[in-house]
Amino acid sequence: MDGTEGIVRGQPVNDTGYPIRIPVGDATLGRIINVMGEPIDERSPIETEKRASIHAEAPEFVDMSVEQEILVTGIKVVDLLAPYAKGGKIGLFGGAGVGKTELIMELINNVAKVHVRVISLKDKTSAIALVYSQMNEPLGARALITLTGLTVAEYFRDQEGQDVLFIDNIFRFTQAGSEVSALLGRIPSAVGYQPTLAADMGTMQERINTNKKGSITSVQSIYVPGDDLTDPAPATTFANTFCL
Repeated sequence: MDGTEGIVRGQPVNDTGYPIRIPVGDATLGRIINVMGEPIDERSPIETEKRASIHAEAPEFVDMSVEQEILVTGIKVVDLLAPYAKGGKIGLFGGAGVGKTELIMELINNVAKVHVRVISLKDKTSAIALVYSQMNEPLGARALITLTGLTVAEYFRDQEGQDVLFIDNIFRFTQAGSEVSALLGRIPSAVGYQPTLAADMGTMQERINTNKKGSITSVQSIYVPGDDLTDPAPATTFANTFCL
């Protein structure tokens, strides 16, 4: 999950006895954390006793809510022609430089003015918890960073009633999973992606859901390699999104 500088053969390793656990709750708002839940904003440590494992089960089918409500974004063309449903998964598909991140930043700005809790992987306001992992970071961090952000969002869904989770870019989750699969020696599937692509994506996306306590509305930007919508990465993500 971090650099290997200073690690030597024979160095003792301590078993914590539990999976990766990160801080959750109000203490994370306005802070920037990494995959391990450690602050990377050069500020004081996050002081909270509330912690949660990044590996969790999706809500049971009987616990899911069927109520439907529109999420007002403040962007007229979206609210009129392609409204977003609360608790839905919205995919923004496109190649490089078409404005996916710009739209997400505008949504963050508008939604944060209305909702008390907004969880984001990209931009920053005082009502947002940021979870960052850049492309120059180790493979493990890039593969699990989405689960860290999702864990923060799940806490606010269960405690506050609703959340908006921004993911930019979900293609990097698929890309990291492909690299992990290659290191494990698995036989690649179509276009070189991992054979477990559909299962990995489905397991993660099923956690972004609405239960009787509240909802998580997810807005995800999805990079389309070579503008090919039939590429397995965007095609698999497409199957897990509700509206575009």
